[in-house]
Amino acid sequence: MPPTILVVEDDPALAELLRYNLARDGFAVTIASDGDAALAAVEQNPPDLVVLDWMIPGLSGVEVCRRLRRRDATRAMPIIMVTARGEETDRIEGLESGADDYVVKPFSPGELAARIRAVLRRTGASPGTDAEVIEAGGVRLDLARHRVARQGRDIHLGPTEFRLLRVLMENPGRVFGREQILDRVWGRDIHVELRTVDAHVRRLRKALNAFGGADVIRTVRGTGYAFESDAAGEENDR
Repeated sequence: MPPTILVVEDDPALAELLRYNLARDGFAVTIASDGDAALAAVEQNPPDLVVLDWMIPGLSGVEVCRRLRRRDATRAMPIIMVTARGEETDRIEGLESGADDYVVKPFSPGELAARIRAVLRRTGASPGTDAEVIEAGGVRLDLARHRVARQGRDIHLGPTEFRLLRVLMENPGRVFGREQILDRVWGRDIHVELRTVDAHVRRLRKALNAFGGADVIRTVRGTGYAFESDAAGEENDR
């Protein structure tokens, strides 16, 4: 399951912009426009992380953050405070209210997505980090032992192919573009050409299919790749 993000923002245009870009980066996004709605949303469907604007109607973002920190069920919930207030005293107040990170407007959606991923990693709240084994389509990915097997037979993968398989298996059915794969497998700061993704997918596909069986890597022409446990992948990435 993708990480769920609650965006608390009273500006409809900015809220929709964040929803669109975060969804494109692989997050499931819900929106709340004020403090009371944010607390209700957290109680009804707890997210993996809250992106919380400081200046919202009703309860301020700082007060919402403090209330979440006082509750046992939400005390450890990751929170990123978003605000136009960039003075050091404001940043200190935001962090001391319990926020895990502090982003000053204006910011790019890409920066926010990177901050979200960093906080999820740092807090251990990223979905999939608690599961040591992922199984689908006859493929067994053992994260703790760094081993892969299919139909009971060991498959030997290089580190890059292992990371690539993990990204795809943690999000079954979701189509990842080549740039998204580059970001998740290699990282944003590493310069790698897009065709490198295709080469590693071919290696991964060859290793997974070495003993026969349906192709679990689906290629979507002009878009990217997905892990499908019950569909044959289309070999069109050459």
